[in-house]
Amino acid sequence: MKSYSAAEVARILDLTPRQVRAAVVAGWLEPGRGPRGELRFSFQDLVSLKTARGLFQARLPARRVRETLAKLRGQLPEDGAAAVRITVEGERIVASDGREQWQPESGQILFDFGGAGGAEPSAPARPQEFSKPQAEPPASAVCADDWYRRGCDSEAFDSKRAIEAYEKALAIDPDHPDAHINLGRLLHEASDAGAAEEHYRKALASRPNDPTAAFNLGVSLEDLGRRTEALAAYERAVSLDPRNADAHWNAANLCENLGRIAEALRHLKEYRALTRDPGR
Repeated sequence: MKSYSAAEVARILDLTPRQVRAAVVAGWLEPGRGPRGELRFSFQDLVSLKTARGLFQARLPARRVRETLAKLRGQLPEDGAAAVRITVEGERIVASDGREQWQPESGQILFDFGGAGGAEPSAPARPQEFSKPQAEPPASAVCADDWYRRGCDSEAFDSKRAIEAYEKALAIDPDHPDAHINLGRLLHEASDAGAAEEHYRKALASRPNDPTAAFNLGVSLEDLGRRTEALAAYERAVSLDPRNADAHWNAANLCENLGRIAEALRHLKEYRALTRDPGR
């Protein structure tokens, strides 16, 4: 089954890795672990987190978001997040499943008294899901960004189609960093770490301050057995994003393997602090 890293989930849903990890701490998501101990998320995790995205976008305090998600998780049946919509109305958080509305923080059911002068009833909530890709228009009618977006839409349903879309984006704009990152990741998942490395490096050449490209480069180099280069890439990733817990974890393991114990302990300390408190 296809899985995603915290950085990939954040990119797909337009969140920050810190917000993704906050949902994990709240118990809203239960991701697995990759071979290096990094968090790996399922497609169902993406759907659940998309439901909660409104809380993060409303810029609520991190603690309130975590507490709301923790309570909401106990209020839904298994897989119930797919049919729930969460909105923020002033200071009030409201959840709706199309049948009823309630406040997750208190569990209080909200009733509509529209006939007595109350607010208009809300439209039924539609299940949260990712759009399936539409038929492709002629190549001459779209730009690199269009092909990139089509690649993103295709990933959950057809990785081959997504690869083709990213390649078309790069044929139009060879320096498109996001297309390089996503194409590299898909090639990496297909066990072609060498091709992935090339795309991650091209992404960094176009956008040197991209922590995702740096982290992914580290993973590809580690899989290629080039541990010293991989460690340098992870160090670059944490210099660009000090809150990247996965990069700290991978760097700690490499430092230990390379006999650099003091550096390993430093990265491990950062990893533990970040996974204990994603709002840090």
